[in-house]
Amino acid sequence: MLSFATAVFLLMITPGPGVLSLAGVGAAYGFQAGLRYYIGLFIGTNLVALAVVTGLGALILASPVIRTVLFAVSTAYLLYLAWKIASAGSNVGFTPATRQPGIRDGVLLQAVNPKAYVVNTTLFSGFVLFESTYLFEVAVKFLIVNAIWISIHFLWLWLGSSIKKLNLSARLQRIINIAMACAMLGVVALAALTATRV
Repeated sequence: MLSFATAVFLLMITPGPGVLSLAGVGAAYGFQAGLRYYIGLFIGTNLVALAVVTGLGALILASPVIRTVLFAVSTAYLLYLAWKIASAGSNVGFTPATRQPGIRDGVLLQAVNPKAYVVNTTLFSGFVLFESTYLFEVAVKFLIVNAIWISIHFLWLWLGSSIKKLNLSARLQRIINIAMACAMLGVVALAALTATRV
């Protein structure tokens, strides 16, 4: 069970679309807006985990067409989120963002986030905790995954919103927002490179 918890921690602490966008929303819009987005990510990741456990995720990812569509939609959505974060609070050549990302946005990101499917598939099919009691194993895994997920994502939200609370100059805040957006673009680029090799 310790090796499973370690794997959960390592897979979730690494920057991906969820944690980077969460930190970015916290930095750009503050803790309250970030908390709504956090709740959406939580709901979304659990829906993806349910899809994986029930086999729906395998059916979705088995089709190259569906995988390509998911990748295209997630890439477009991440680009949109990166733009929202980069332009938050900006008055230098950008139209300020008029709507903060919320619960719906978090759910949507996880629904089209290939990393969410891969991580959940790895965790729920790659580690056997109780050989003869599958339902009990799934329940225990959900508890462990969610306990670690909640902690790690809350940390990323806190880090992002702490930047917002520092009352930095508008210029420095803008630099941080753009850096967060660029980090998300880096994730998109890495995902694109990985997708072309598969």
